[in-house]
Amino acid sequence: MGMPMFFVTCILHSVIAITSGSLIIFHLDDDINIFAHGVETSRNLSGSTPHDQLLVQTSNSLVGLLLCVVGFMVFMVAFVEDKEFQSFFAKGCILLHLSMALWRVNFERRLEDLAWDWATQAAGDLLLALTWLFFLLHTCREKQDSVKKFSVN
Repeated sequence: MGMPMFFVTCILHSVIAITSGSLIIFHLDDDINIFAHGVETSRNLSGSTPHDQLLVQTSNSLVGLLLCVVGFMVFMVAFVEDKEFQSFFAKGCILLHLSMALWRVNFERRLEDLAWDWATQAAGDLLLALTWLFFLLHTCREKQDSVKKFSVN
């Protein structure tokens, strides 16, 4: 029947997390930060003193490393075949992405340097939550189809 939807969804999220983390770790000082936030915001976010710049670089490296670790963990979870765990994991991912979108709406929009950027990032969080929701809806539909086949026979 093809690849299971849980596996595909996990691989998609894993690739996104590992790619984002790698770009943050290795290319943040280059064009990636400017591409993500613009020239002026990028300059403001980099810090004004050498100490601030070191703190920002260290923080960005840790964020990138965390994203890579999460990406590898989601890659490992992709191979779990327990349907109950898959459903539990998908619900947790939806909650996580919705929480991130809520964080951006409530806090990041208040930051002067990120005020224009929060809406697109919140939309991205909602889109990632939507992929997990589609997985759950697909799983529910498969369950209903199997129950109908069982009751007909």
